[in-house]
Amino acid sequence: MSDPAPEQQHAPDRYPHQVSVPTRWNDNDRFGHVNNAVHYLVMDTVINDWLYAHGFDVTADGSTANLIPETGCRYLAEISYPDTFEVGLRATHVGRTSVRWECAMRRGSDGVLVAVATSAHVFVGAQDRRPVPVPEVLRPHLEALHVTG
Repeated sequence: MSDPAPEQQHAPDRYPHQVSVPTRWNDNDRFGHVNNAVHYLVMDTVINDWLYAHGFDVTADGSTANLIPETGCRYLAEISYPDTFEVGLRATHVGRTSVRWECAMRRGSDGVLVAVATSAHVFVGAQDRRPVPVPEVLRPHLEALHVTG
């Protein structure tokens, strides 16, 4: 049995958190589309906005940070300014000290899936950089964001 098509695997209803991120004029590169590196900026912004909205602020007490040991992005179609990224966010794994994220990015103008970006965060002590448990304030929200299969 083969894997479902990307459109099915990454249907908007499989991402509990949805947000719009506008492109900017300077996001386009000389080829007339949003530069690949911008997709990573969008993912990073969506994840960190979500973390902040759910009680994780690295500047609040300075004891815990989140490091990114791994990222990836599969580019499927182009997007250009002045379009909007419609981003779905989900957690694909919630561990004791880490979380794996996935962002499905669609063009706002027509809903076409343009990229699927992944990232892992490891929560660490801000001073010693050793893994620490996922902050308790986040765990129930991460579990709600966790989608399997």
